[in-house]
Amino acid sequence: MKYLVMVQGTQTDYEAMRGKASAGSPAWSEEDVQTMFAYMGAINDDLSESGELVDAQGLAEPAQTRHVTLGDDGKAVITDGPYSETKELLAGYWVLECESLERVTEIADRVSRCPQPAGAPNHPVVIRPIPDGSGDL
Repeated sequence: MKYLVMVQGTQTDYEAMRGKASAGSPAWSEEDVQTMFAYMGAINDDLSESGELVDAQGLAEPAQTRHVTLGDDGKAVITDGPYSETKELLAGYWVLECESLERVTEIADRVSRCPQPAGAPNHPVVIRPIPDGSGDL
């Protein structure tokens, strides 16, 4: 079965990774960033070797997000993002082909243990099954 594994992130997180500290989010050093990339790269390599990796992407910072809805007048209404108050949304995702929910949960647990500077907030990792197209949701 296919699963979507999503990691949450905020604009503040992206700024911290660029070295800008804020309340509740310490500045990351270049070494911190490289350690994080190496850790995530190792996960991707392992999943690729096992044949479980379908796709994986890190996403651009929330400040670049746009939320488009249809207004009452039938025209597009464009705002800063789906969570414009907190700027909280996905930082990245994996599409995985795994034998069981237990296996994908093991992978999500590994993702959630990504190294980061002391005091940095830990963000949720969310798992969603992807329907197989049979009509069963």
